[in-house]
Amino acid sequence: MQAPSGKVCLVICGIYFTKKEPIHSVQVFGRKKSATAVAYCKRGRGVLRVNGRPLSQVEPRMLQDKLQEPILLLGKDKFSAVDIRVRVNGGGHVSQIYAIRQAISKALVAYYQKCKLP
Repeated sequence: MQAPSGKVCLVICGIYFTKKEPIHSVQVFGRKKSATAVAYCKRGRGVLRVNGRPLSQVEPRMLQDKLQEPILLLGKDKFSAVDIRVRVNGGGHVSQIYAIRQAISKALVAYYQKCKLP
């Protein structure tokens, strides 16, 4: 049956259920000493958040460039197609930065292997 929007759907009791696109996403982790970072990567607009904060607010500021290395190696064009959320806990500041960096790298590799987007 066709919904009012023209999409193919299933109607049950007058409610239209349309088929949604699958959410292409991956969840990976990175570790350094006792710090653990979990990265969730999905299709998006190029947003990178660490513990709910933008990359520019990550402390210590001297190590922010370390977090941008995977993005710079991949290229801005491929990174602009994904959103990455990272949660990190445990360890010290430096260990957390390296765990985040590893999680971002693994997330980007896993996402592009799984989804095979241009």
